Amino acid sequence: MAVNLKWVSLFVLVFQNSFLALVLRYSKTLPDKYLSSTAVVCSECLKFLTSILFHVLQRVREITPPERYSYKMLLDELFGKESDCIKVMVPAVLYLIQNNLQYYSASKLDAATYQVTYQMKIITTAIFSVILLKRTLFKHQWISIFMLAIGIALVQFPTGDSGSKEVENAFFDKFLGLLSVFIACILSGAAGVYFEKILKKSKVTLWARNVQLSLFSIIPGYFIGVLLLDGETVREKGFFGGYTRWTVLAILLQAFGGILVAVVVKYADNILKGFATSISIILSCTISFFAFDFNITLIFIIGCIFVMYATYLYGKPVDKPENHEVSYSRLEEQPSLENIEVHNLDDLEANRGN
Repeated sequence: MAVNLKWVSLFVLVFQNSFLALVLRYSKTLPDKYLSSTAVVCSECLKFLTSILFHVLQRVREITPPERYSYKMLLDELFGKESDCIKVMVPAVLYLIQNNLQYYSASKLDAATYQVTYQMKIITTAIFSVILLKRTLFKHQWISIFMLAIGIALVQFPTGDSGSKEVENAFFDKFLGLLSVFIACILSGAAGVYFEKILKKSKVTLWARNVQLSLFSIIPGYFIGVLLLDGETVREKGFFGGYTRWTVLAILLQAFGGILVAVVVKYADNILKGFATSISIILSCTISFFAFDFNITLIFIIGCIFVMYATYLYGKPVDKPENHEVSYSRLEEQPSLENIEVHNLDDLEANRGN
C-alpha cells in the first residue's frame, strides 16, 4: 500500500509541476485574451471556499459535540484577537503579485524555459530562510544553489525558437518574462518564509491561515487589480472576457493543484520530490518541442541537467547530530495534514498552490 501511495504521489507531483506551466502557456497563446487579474481572483476564491470548508470540517471533528461549533467561533478563529490575521496581509499581497506575474511570464516565455527558470525560487527561499529564520544550510545545499544558478543561466541562452516572428521582439519578450519570473521567485521566497514564521508562532490551523491568505488576496486583487487597473477592459469585455476551457483549467490547476499535492506530499520523500521535478522538466521540454515548436539546444539540455541535479541535491536528506541545530522545521500538528515536514518551504508552498 505504501509503495502504491508513493507512485500516486509521484504522478500527482509530476502532473502539478508540468501541466500548470504548460496550460498557463497555452492559454496565453490563444487568440482570445483574458485578464490575468480576473483569473487570479477566481483562483483565490476557489482556494478560499476550499480552505474554509476543510477548516470547518476539521474543527467540527475536533469539537465534541459538533453542535458546539458555531459561526461566531469561526469568525473568532479567523479574525479574532489571537488569530493574528493582520500579519497575514503581508504574505497575501506578495502571493497576489506573484500569481499575477506567473500569468504574465507564461505569456512571454515558453513552458520549458519558464519551468526551469522558476526553480530559482529554491535560491530565494534559501536566502530568506537564512536571513529571517536564521536557518543553517548544509554544505551540499550551498553547492546545489551554486549549481542551480549555473543551470538557470545556461537555459537562458538563445534557443532559436522558430515560433518567433521577429528576433528583437522575441528577445524583448524573453527579457520581460525572465524579469517577471525573477521578481516572482523573490516574492515567493519572501512570502513563504514569512508565512512559515507566522505559523511557528501561532496556534491557528494551517487551513485557517489559508482562508486568511485567500481573503486578503481577493480583496486587493479585485478592487485594485480588476476594477482599478483593468477596469476599462472589464467594462468592455466583461469579467470573464476571453475565457476558454484552457483558462478554466489553468485556474483549477492553480487553485486545487497545490492542495492536492499537500494531501499526498507526506507520502513522498525529498528524493521522490526531486525525481518528480526532474521528470516534470523533461516532460515540459518534450511537449514544448512538439506542441510549441521549441528548439532544444545542447546548452539548454546541459542547463536542465544542472537544474535537475541541483534540485535533487538540495533536498537530499542528511544525518543530523542530536545537538545540531535542525535545518528542517516541522509545523505544529494540523489534524488535516498530520506530521507534514516543511523542507525548505516546498511542502508549505504546496498548500498554497504557489
